[in-house]
Amino acid sequence: MTLGTLLLGDKCPNFKAQTTQGPIEFQSWKKDSWAILFSHPEDFTPVCTTELGAVAKLNKEWESRAIKVIGLSCNTMESHEKWILDINETQNTIVKFPIIADFDRSVATLYGMLDGQDPTNVDKKGMPLTVRSVFIIDPNDTIRLMITYPASTGRNFDEILRVVDSLQICDLHKVATPVNWKKGEEVIVPPTVKTEDALKKYPKLNVVKPYLRYTSL
Repeated sequence: MTLGTLLLGDKCPNFKAQTTQGPIEFQSWKKDSWAILFSHPEDFTPVCTTELGAVAKLNKEWESRAIKVIGLSCNTMESHEKWILDINETQNTIVKFPIIADFDRSVATLYGMLDGQDPTNVDKKGMPLTVRSVFIIDPNDTIRLMITYPASTGRNFDEILRVVDSLQICDLHKVATPVNWKKGEEVIVPPTVKTEDALKKYPKLNVVKPYLRYTSL
């Protein structure tokens, strides 16, 4: 695996870092839990402020799914700690998740989070800042999702939560989820399962085509 080049199914690179909740070793910190590692370009910026506020407001949703959330940017610990006060004030929330102070860009480089295309997304020294990367990592430390947004576009964390729901239900029941699926809706039985076997497991199976079969769980 080339440095900063990750694929779905790779083991998440381990690292040590300083965070707003103390020093961590990433894999030990997440232990056997699901985790979301996400980066933002810079502290005290408008889009990032709204994003971290949204993540904080979803705290109960993360907890109910046994997900640990951790943020990252190329700012100092002092900057993070001051900025959290602004997030709490302006977004009417309380940031409870840790934020990594990746001032030397070591984690950002390891995970390929640095901006290579936006000349405005740099620090005062001209060094590239992080883009809006998201990694969903399962209890086995396997990377299950990667999304990268440009610095100018705020993320939809409801969509990220939806993907977590899909991954967790697909792992549990060995199914797939259709377009725009939401938790509680019908799922798809994979083509690898014969229809006669699927009917035994899913009495409410709806066979549209031999390869397209829906069922409720």
